[in-house]
Amino acid sequence: MSQSAVNDVHPKVRAVYERVVSRSTVSRAAYLKAMQYGLDEAPRRSTLSCSNLAHTYAAMNPKERASLIDSSTMAEKPVNLGIVTAYNDMLSAHQPYGAYPDAIKAMARTLGAHAQVAGGVPAMCDGITQGQSGMELSLFSRDVIAQSVAIALSHAAFDAVLCLGICDKIVPGMLMGALAFGYLPVLFLPSGPMPTGMSNQDKSLIRQRYAKGEIDSQTLLDAELKCYHSAGTCTFYGTANTNELMLECLGLQLAGSSFPNPESDLRTALNQAAVTRAVGMARDSDACALFQLIDERAIINAMLGILASGGSTNHTLHMVSIARAAGIQITWDDFQALSEVTPLLARVYPNGDADVNTFHAHGGIQHIVAELAQAGLLFTRCNTVMGIEIGEYSRSPVLEEEKPLAWRRVECSPNDAVLRPWVRPFSPTGGVVLLEGNLGRAIIKSSAVDPVYHQIEAPAMIFESQGDFIRAFKAGELTGNMVVVIRFQGPRANGMPELHQLMPTLAVMQERGQKVALVTDGRLSGASGKVAAAIHCVPEASVGGALSKLKSGDRVRLDIKARVLKHFVDAGEWSRRSSVQYTPSPHPYAGALFEKHRALVASAEEGGSLFH
Repeated sequence: MSQSAVNDVHPKVRAVYERVVSRSTVSRAAYLKAMQYGLDEAPRRSTLSCSNLAHTYAAMNPKERASLIDSSTMAEKPVNLGIVTAYNDMLSAHQPYGAYPDAIKAMARTLGAHAQVAGGVPAMCDGITQGQSGMELSLFSRDVIAQSVAIALSHAAFDAVLCLGICDKIVPGMLMGALAFGYLPVLFLPSGPMPTGMSNQDKSLIRQRYAKGEIDSQTLLDAELKCYHSAGTCTFYGTANTNELMLECLGLQLAGSSFPNPESDLRTALNQAAVTRAVGMARDSDACALFQLIDERAIINAMLGILASGGSTNHTLHMVSIARAAGIQITWDDFQALSEVTPLLARVYPNGDADVNTFHAHGGIQHIVAELAQAGLLFTRCNTVMGIEIGEYSRSPVLEEEKPLAWRRVECSPNDAVLRPWVRPFSPTGGVVLLEGNLGRAIIKSSAVDPVYHQIEAPAMIFESQGDFIRAFKAGELTGNMVVVIRFQGPRANGMPELHQLMPTLAVMQERGQKVALVTDGRLSGASGKVAAAIHCVPEASVGGALSKLKSGDRVRLDIKARVLKHFVDAGEWSRRSSVQYTPSPHPYAGALFEKHRALVASAEEGGSLFH
């Protein structure tokens, strides 16, 4: 890498890069050594024994088997692609993947190559498990997915890997697992968002009316079915769609492939192009291996893209864990330093009114990449799976008569309400702020919160579950201004579930004139909305963090501009208090299976992973 490739960026971005490189010296060197060993010495299909190969090819048709065994009959190097799939037909975003393996195999055959499903990974949906005990498995599923990918690739039978996954923990887990086999080329195939249904604004209003008791559950269900109505990802800019931006900024899927809808002709053409590229990388693997694409610059590019777009706060956990899987050490302080110089370029729900279809139609990820590059806020020279530099990801895929698929610089005339140029952003700083004080460190998604709610000082109201909070609201107990504290929701306590059910009720309280905010050691992700919510608080309450000593009535200040999260309890009184001990709730079907995860998991700031 030339020094100019680093010097061309904003000096504060360069300073973060230099700190990350210095901090990662030992771990990155160890990772690169392991990957070089993988390139040179790891088992390959060509090194497998006759018995190994027989098992690998047993189910293939005779013609395919013969072409892989006898490479002398092939004009080009025989290639076998490994497909790792998160398919199930319950999750709308993953339902399209059911048809992908056969389509991939058919396309591979036209290129003189082959493909096999190497394995599957679990894919759970936070939208289905929210408010249920299953949500307590959500974050842990990311590590299980990473391990599942490793098992799938352990057969050493593949020359390149295609990952079929899109939603919340699935993409981060797949990438973490793939990085363990980073000496292979790896390419991700998205499925795309469902077409626009009921607007997210109308959905929120319906949920708030239900929280007030103004409508019944059937009316709420009818509205929800109009929002979530077909195959594809949810259309709001939550964790799933932030994953897609992250993958493009990392250069791990084709430029502009994130948001064409599942049944579109463009989606089909992009999938075919992805298979073609995977075969090409397998045949000419020079600088195409995953570990050669994911370096400190690529990780920072993804962080910058997330900040500029107002992406999901879940990525303050996921990026830390993904980076560590590549031997790179990033911190929340790096997020804060980058946020201070990254302009907010997008307004997509819950950070605005538009959905991802509107975002994409007006330039989407390509606009973000182009503007960050112009602002000097992107390492434009990073390599990608397309064989081009990430700066070229400002081009969009289009179908043309003379070519089935081409990438062009498309002038989309960005809608000022959705996308803006870097010289005239929605905000001069990114959408994530690190709060600090005597209550610990916490993340807040400031981009969705009206500045009038950026500061609150009010008595704390302590709860130990979102259910307790909702019951208190329905009982009429939540009057006046307050900082709602939901504690014992961290990874060591109950797996760090997302607390989606809080937001409609908190929004109702705010709209009826109460000054409210939320502080929790749990997660909210893409559900972070118009109520100020300090989340991922560390140290978490179950390991003696400050939230475990806080009492209802204690005065608390949350100040986004000053980056402060503190209590005003007298120091002597505070020192005399004992921490409230966490009492685990029953886990009737999965407690024993994940007990060791809760005991060993790292903190939220360390990525909330077992691999630390």
